[in-house]
Amino acid sequence: MFKVNRKIEYALISLKHMGGKIPGQLTSAKEICELYQTPFDPTARVLQIMAQKGILQAEQGAHGGYQIIKDLTKISLRELSDMLIGPIEITNCVQGEYDQCGISDTCQIIAPMLDLNHRINDFFTTIMLNDLIEAKTIKRNKSKASS
Repeated sequence: MFKVNRKIEYALISLKHMGGKIPGQLTSAKEICELYQTPFDPTARVLQIMAQKGILQAEQGAHGGYQIIKDLTKISLRELSDMLIGPIEITNCVQGEYDQCGISDTCQIIAPMLDLNHRINDFFTTIMLNDLIEAKTIKRNKSKASS
């Protein structure tokens, strides 16, 4: 099953948190990790990448942190994915690695997989980050109901 990569999740968590702050107020990686229980190293790396790509501004120092500086209505989920994990490629053949697939010589679904991959990329291009971080938060019940 197709799943969103954790790096994208950490980025969206961070952006949603920062989006709820007063403009100019900084957010540290430690703050995000403590509030949302995300692992420090991957979360910090995601923030660094978003700063390098111009989505965030990083300020160094004891009271440093990050703030959003780019209009999130102009950045697609696909752009975020490309910067954090690379292109969306759902199968080896889409990646051009035909020899990694044991059935590539007789495969009848390479063309449909390429089409599906293209459609997923097109769809991710239509979703802007602002749409995702402004969606209402759903409170989840921590205990699962027993059947």
